[in-house]
Amino acid sequence: MAVDVSELVEQAREGRPRAVARLISLVEGASPQLREVMAALAPRCGNAYVVGLTGSPGVGKSTSTSALVTAYRRAGKRVGVLAVDPSSPFSGGALLGDRVRMGEHASDPGVYIRSMATRGHLGGLAWAAPQAVRVLDAAGCDVVLVETVGVGQSEVEIAAQADTSVVLLAPGMGDGIQAAKAGILEIGDVYVVNKADRDGADATVRELNHMLGLGEARKPGDWRPPIVKTVAARSEGVDEVVAALEKHHAWMEEHGVLAQRRERRAAREIETIAVTALRERMGELRGGKRLDALAGKVVAGSLDPYAAADELVAGVTEQ
Repeated sequence: MAVDVSELVEQAREGRPRAVARLISLVEGASPQLREVMAALAPRCGNAYVVGLTGSPGVGKSTSTSALVTAYRRAGKRVGVLAVDPSSPFSGGALLGDRVRMGEHASDPGVYIRSMATRGHLGGLAWAAPQAVRVLDAAGCDVVLVETVGVGQSEVEIAAQADTSVVLLAPGMGDGIQAAKAGILEIGDVYVVNKADRDGADATVRELNHMLGLGEARKPGDWRPPIVKTVAARSEGVDEVVAALEKHHAWMEEHGVLAQRRERRAAREIETIAVTALRERMGELRGGKRLDALAGKVVAGSLDPYAAADELVAGVTEQ
């Protein structure tokens, strides 16, 4: 059933949660009206500050996200939260664990929390996350917090989807070793050592400082990621995290980095949409005779795989 997209967008701008929910559902479901939704949202996007939070399972991402929501609401900002949960093996939907842990904000009209399932998408995010962020941005959120699934050192997609990436660690979880591996060390703009009331917190901070010192050489004026200790369950250190985020935001604006990151994000989004469209067309060809004929030629040795792929791409683009 078709919906009135322009009316939904206006209602979302007014802060009506049902309208925001409906728009995100259209995005997640790859609705036939998705193009219309994106066209209606485009002029209203570009104002929200997107903060990504990532880290290994058990470091306190949801608790930290909830504490940040409280801090931003205290400052009078509208906050959107996109909490990416693992997919249910039965229904394919999100398990909603993150949303349960942020239940204290459920009745706040200035906060919108949405759980999304990964649905098998790697990288710690759901495939529809970039479009869902656009919905929250257009709905008037000043800050959008994107919390990833608990990830390993190679799943760093959040760095390409956020203005600022926050990497959370906790003492006693081997994070010092994990941080040294490719991926996590490179993506953090702000590092947070949560559960800092535990033994080993200072050692974790020292290890991080040492590893950051071994990273890429920084020129004068370059951003050096700060390390903040928190106990998110008691809201300790959260104001310092917000201050670090604001400082990074200001630095990016001053050096033109914010615009560059957003352009790269848009380019990645365009590329993903284009590749998805090509795959869909190739899927249609898979049921036809062209692909089978090319495969036969490769097996027979009359055509190499690269030449066959060129012919297939030519056929797709001619459609």
